[in-house]
Amino acid sequence: MNTELVRQALEKVGNPNVLVNLVSRRVRQLTTARTGNRPLVSQSATMGWADVALTELVEGKMGYEVLDAIAEPEKKALKRKRKSA
Repeated sequence: MNTELVRQALEKVGNPNVLVNLVSRRVRQLTTARTGNRPLVSQSATMGWADVALTELVEGKMGYEVLDAIAEPEKKALKRKRKSA
C-alpha cells in the first residue's frame, strides 16, 4: 500500500477508522466477481486493490457520508418508544 496515498486520503477523510472502512468496503466491491465493479481510475500493474481504492478517494471519484450525527437522534427516539411500549 502506498503511504503517500494513505496520507492524502487521511487528510481528506480526517478519521483513520472511517478511512479503513471506506477502503475495505471498496476493495471488497472491486474483488467480488459477482458485483462486477470496475475501478474508477486507471490502474497500473504495480497497484494493489487498496491503492486503487485510495486513489479513487483522493481523486474525488468515490464519495462518502458519515451518518453518526444523523442517526443518533433516531436511536434515542427508538429507545424511548421501546420503554413506553
